[in-house]
Amino acid sequence: MNIMQKIEKAQCKESVPDFKVGDTVKVSTKIVEGTTERIQNFTGVVIARKSFGIRETFTVRRFQNGYGVERIFPLHSPRVENITVERKGQVRRAKLFYLRSKIGKAARIKEQKFFGK
Repeated sequence: MNIMQKIEKAQCKESVPDFKVGDTVKVSTKIVEGTTERIQNFTGVVIARKSFGIRETFTVRRFQNGYGVERIFPLHSPRVENITVERKGQVRRAKLFYLRSKIGKAARIKEQKFFGK
């Protein structure tokens, strides 16, 4: 194993939830305001995941007050407190950039059905 790979592996988070593109997630981030810290939630649809290892990022999009808002989060950042999967989406694309031009009902993603045990 390369030295850089060892250093990166040591800095990666141990518990990362299993989510993919199309899922609705709630990301809790630490916000520092002066001397105080607070947690702020950002709920939306994951439209992209990029890269691997310590560099991995994911993009979350939500529609708020008539505007589409997107945020890019580093997956292994210490500022990202936790990620909660609220809905599993059923999509057939790796990147959902087409949602940027959709509004309202057209921007919905079908929920994944689980059959089995």
